[in-house]
Amino acid sequence: MGMNYFHQLLCRSSRWERASATQIVPWALKGLDLGDNALEVGPGYGANVATLRTRVPALTGLEIDPALAARLRTRKSDQLRVIEGDATAMPLPDTEFSSVVSFTMLHHVPTPALQDDLFAEAFRVLRPGGVFAGSDGLDRPTFRLIHLGDTCVPVPPATMTARLTRAGFTDVEVHSAATYFRFRARRPA
Repeated sequence: MGMNYFHQLLCRSSRWERASATQIVPWALKGLDLGDNALEVGPGYGANVATLRTRVPALTGLEIDPALAARLRTRKSDQLRVIEGDATAMPLPDTEFSSVVSFTMLHHVPTPALQDDLFAEAFRVLRPGGVFAGSDGLDRPTFRLIHLGDTCVPVPPATMTARLTRAGFTDVEVHSAATYFRFRARRPA
């Protein structure tokens, strides 16, 4: 989904990769076992790839932007399998993954209905007992400023439990911090 030039610079910076690797991903996934085969939805520039690879032996990235998917293939193909596609209609088989993760990308899905489609697709591609987890930004003035001209549809954390439950998930947990919220849910075994 669309990102303005400043946002693109931020997301491909080493500063963002460090912040994601040392703060966002560890906080979002604290105490979770991702199993043996994870799917990252919307890996973008690949900021989370190295950190995720320390947690899971096989990693796939599903990226909607053709240029970013090509960039990932060029720069990170030794660390993940890259699939170009839409997370609201994943070109992936049922029950392939032990975990599905997404970090700071849900707000780039253009409508709440399509966000719900993404949740349903995450459920579909998860194995029974698999976990769906991640984080996203809270709707704050600075968050909106970074996203001027972007596709930006913030996900209210207060709605996540009901939305993930409707998609079929159980054991839903949502926790907000200063600028982000994290979520985790499980596909019943």
